[in-house]
Amino acid sequence: MITSKTTSDRISVFSAQPCSMLDVGKWPVFALLPPEELRLIRQACVYGSAANEALYVTVNDEVFALGTNCSGCLGLGDVQSTIEPRRIDILCGKKIVSLSYGTGPHVVLATSDGEVFAWGHNGYSQLGNGTTNHGLIPALVSTNLLNKKVMEVACGSHHTIALTTDGEVFAWGYNNSGQVGSGSTANQPTPRRVSSCLQNKVVVNIGCGQLCSMAVLDNGEIYGWGYNCNGQLGLGNNGNQQTPCRIAALQGASIIQVACGYAHTLALTDEGMVYSWGANSYGQLGTGNKSNQALPTLINTEKERMVEVAACHTSHTSAARTQSGQVLMWGQCRSQAVASPHLTHFSSTDDVFACFATPAVTWHLLTTATTT
Repeated sequence: MITSKTTSDRISVFSAQPCSMLDVGKWPVFALLPPEELRLIRQACVYGSAANEALYVTVNDEVFALGTNCSGCLGLGDVQSTIEPRRIDILCGKKIVSLSYGTGPHVVLATSDGEVFAWGHNGYSQLGNGTTNHGLIPALVSTNLLNKKVMEVACGSHHTIALTTDGEVFAWGYNNSGQVGSGSTANQPTPRRVSSCLQNKVVVNIGCGQLCSMAVLDNGEIYGWGYNCNGQLGLGNNGNQQTPCRIAALQGASIIQVACGYAHTLALTDEGMVYSWGANSYGQLGTGNKSNQALPTLINTEKERMVEVAACHTSHTSAARTQSGQVLMWGQCRSQAVASPHLTHFSSTDDVFACFATPAVTWHLLTTATTT
């Protein structure tokens, strides 16, 4: 059952459980919420083809959604758009640790208990329930995951990958280019472990482009699979890969984070250097030109060490944050092509996507510093 809740009800909760505020003011979808409502939000995600859908979590772990509700991806049990937040009862009380969305659209999240929920468009089995029936409410993804604890999820356009606490990767959904890593191009209707070269290895970070997948290992190696016609796998060629392949050109560099754009990839090393590869028609590689790169290219930021890279599979925008908190952006920035890292006045990479990405969706789950 989905219920609405008055603002006054939520204010009383806030007064009982104060916490630091999550600033979602730069995201237009939240513009209609009153300030007292905004103060309740401690986690949020903005998605949709026009950044016109949002899910947020309040200080007492209630979950609400609002927006256009394309393909039922607000998880409200119907396809009605709503300008007023409506509560998703099945998710209330769940502590969300990771959330991602595909352009299908579909939404997938992981809870602190390691459970995975998915809903929305399912024409390619991207919900992992063994069918192609669309899901209007969040449903537990259980096949092959019941005894696993998932800590991170990532979605491409119509596929999903999940990372467990023991370093295993599971994938499901659309597989026309090998993006689920199964060794074929048949769609994967339920979660299946991505093994091959990842067998007996521990993955610590994952990411998805539109039609590709990436994984960072605990030893600093990085692997990619799926669509590669723009060189977004960083293998030095343009051939699709149906199983994970190590990016040999980064041997000697220890990767700690990967972020995937629509058709480009960013990787951060433990020494704070940023490499990029893939499509570059908007300057999203930050190399100073618009030439695609099939091999990792070191970005000259002329700044101190980087501590975070950011990209989203829905856009051609790139961002990074330095150790002192400076934020740089490049790529497609409000239809303008910025081919080299540009220093902004922002305090977080999230602001870059709120103000300059097209569509202006979040690149990851927004979370207050106090949220665990």
